[in-house]
Amino acid sequence: MKRSIKKGLSFGLTSGVITTLGMMVGLNASTGSRIAVIGGIMAIAIADAFSDAVGIHIAEESENRHSEREIWESTFSTFIFKFLIASTFVAPVLLFDLYMAIGVSVIWGLGLIIIFSYHMATQQGASPYKVVLEHVAIVALVITITHHVGKWIGSFCH
Repeated sequence: MKRSIKKGLSFGLTSGVITTLGMMVGLNASTGSRIAVIGGIMAIAIADAFSDAVGIHIAEESENRHSEREIWESTFSTFIFKFLIASTFVAPVLLFDLYMAIGVSVIWGLGLIIIFSYHMATQQGASPYKVVLEHVAIVALVITITHHVGKWIGSFCH
């Protein structure tokens, strides 16, 4: 896989999972609203995918080491992968009650992170256990913090 596409995949996948799960868990904890969670997912899928893609674009340009084609490949692939990954989280919210949908989404997101992290670690000759554990711990931390912040914000509005 081309380096520029791989960069977009790795960034889009991890950002898509972590940002979307954090937002979903936080919105659910503060509102308990299915429509708010779906709206949040779509906002992440569109606005944050554009934001991440432009961030990658500018970061690649600032390195002054990549061709214009590589820069645009990284930009486009970041947007596509972030958009697609974030969008997959709509399905559980449409198919299940919100409590179950959050659980299914956490399992789905962690599964994606575990598979990708394992694959990446084995390609790099690193310890898959260490890499997977590190990445899962980060996702768990984000989920925990956004849940508690969502509960705290919800306590002011109900």
